[in-house]
Amino acid sequence: MAVKSITVESRVGPDGILKLELPVGIPNSEVVVIVVPLAPEKKSPEDLGWPPGLLDTFAGSIPDFPDRAPQGGYEVRDELE
Repeated sequence: MAVKSITVESRVGPDGILKLELPVGIPNSEVVVIVVPLAPEKKSPEDLGWPPGLLDTFAGSIPDFPDRAPQGGYEVRDELE
């Protein structure tokens, strides 16, 4: 018997329970169900509890960095033969 797969997208209820009802055409049989969560939707900082605009105040808050000190020259090595 060939394996037939069915793909269904559904939403988990607010109670955290996934309820599925779908006709598979194989009464009185055992099946394996694989649940693959989709990537969570992105939330804004405000949705995560941060005050509005807070993260915008961080941009440019680091003072100018000092110039980098000279690093010296490259080491001279013998060539490989």
